[in-house]
Amino acid sequence: MIDGGQTTTEPDTDPALPLPVVDAGRGPERGGALLIPGETCWRIERATRFAIFVDAAGYFAALKRAVLQAERRVLFIGWDFDPRIRLDPLDGGRPEDDQLGAVLDRAVEGNPDLHVGVLQWDLGMLRALGRGLKPIVWLDRQTPDRLTFAVDTHHPVGGAHHQKVVVIDDSLAFAGGIDVTADRWDTSEHADANPHRRRPGSRRGEGRPTGPWHDATSMMTGPAARAVAELARERWESGTGERLDAVSTEHEYWPEDVEPLITDVDVAISRTRPEHGGTPLVHEIELLWLAAIAAARRSIYVESQYFASRRIAEAVAERLREDDGPDVVVVNPETADGWLSEKAMGTARARVLELVREADVHDRFRLYTPVTEQREHIYVHAKVTVVDDRLLRIGSSNVNNRSMGLDTECDLAIEAVEGRPDAARIGATVVGFRDRLLAEHLGCSADDVAAAIADTGSLVRGIERLRRPAGRSLVPFEPPELGPADRALAESEVMDPEKTPNRWRRVERFFARRRRPKGRVRP
Repeated sequence: MIDGGQTTTEPDTDPALPLPVVDAGRGPERGGALLIPGETCWRIERATRFAIFVDAAGYFAALKRAVLQAERRVLFIGWDFDPRIRLDPLDGGRPEDDQLGAVLDRAVEGNPDLHVGVLQWDLGMLRALGRGLKPIVWLDRQTPDRLTFAVDTHHPVGGAHHQKVVVIDDSLAFAGGIDVTADRWDTSEHADANPHRRRPGSRRGEGRPTGPWHDATSMMTGPAARAVAELARERWESGTGERLDAVSTEHEYWPEDVEPLITDVDVAISRTRPEHGGTPLVHEIELLWLAAIAAARRSIYVESQYFASRRIAEAVAERLREDDGPDVVVVNPETADGWLSEKAMGTARARVLELVREADVHDRFRLYTPVTEQREHIYVHAKVTVVDDRLLRIGSSNVNNRSMGLDTECDLAIEAVEGRPDAARIGATVVGFRDRLLAEHLGCSADDVAAAIADTGSLVRGIERLRRPAGRSLVPFEPPELGPADRALAESEVMDPEKTPNRWRRVERFFARRRRPKGRVRP
């Protein structure tokens, strides 16, 4: 545990971790894989095409076209869901025809072989009722028989089903951090005023305007999509009791206007599944976090809604103390969404930042918040991690304790493994995507980002060179002073308890030898 800002020196609480212990003279090859099925991921499958949507405008538009092209089944697995949202307001047409619910109705009415299932976390449904959405039972009564809404109550007390997955015919899969619900739609311009950025309205008119929102999700085809479909079917059966057969089809729809980020690439699926109802704990996501931190050589770039996990912060702090450790950059929203979340996650962030900043003796850590052209804060909901020119990870998990062991999560990752034939191609994709994200936040081009990092030899110093005092940029975050009550709340972790055994020391020993050679140019 944290004591006076120091990292833990206690032994792991789970010495049974099957990763081999590495001694001083032997160990895994330098640059070996971080993605290990059964440990840091569930499985690794090939994606014929893999794309990432940055911000929801492109995702929702592609999702609409995919649903209308579906032949057999569309399966939504979500934390929150709102059939009243518009999917493609930039395309024109009547707003009522563009609503998600109307699109689903049109899809099943036009195809007698199509079934659509929507599975939502039960407490997420209560949130939806607060926005004026009708209860699930009424939605079911008003829709065709082949359009099914269901709530998932199969989770521990205090836990959430937090995955955000959509599968089309088991051949096209979307997975990441974007919920198909209100408040998510925005473009990457994050304009200070966008007339399409609104909550669903009542019958009396349009809903209220919403603020800028940054998010990300992925889309894939091939065996990787079929693996995500298997995960979605398992969730459906767990939540509803209904077992779904796999869809067998030669149909593999891909939206024509979506450019793949990369083709023919292995994609790893990592999960968090809490111990509940006889199912054992799965915390591949936390193990991948620890492995990535241990193996990082030059830089770790993180976008997350929260930065509140003590265990992750302790691992980062340990690397920051090293003479030649990595730069670490975290992009967060200024405050959490909602008073209760800020009380829990905001106080925890302030506490772990004390730990990390005390360890940052070489000035290699930054936590930023993005702002618009008029310096309005952009809400960061994306869950993205980029490690060196090596690992790109996107998913539903946040950097907090509940995402590591209490909530149900799904993350995806691609990795450039040194020595493999496609390492250079994947590595360039990984770094290029990170630079594209930073370019969005800094109001410049990806080439500008790449040049600044190369010139300074540092991710932190490159960003600092490009930051601006006015207009679109990244702003250093300074947490508020914690009073005695807030400090006690943060240290108790009562609102975000750890639910997993501590395996950092064994993971660190195993994966530290998988760092890249020192002679490489800092990506």
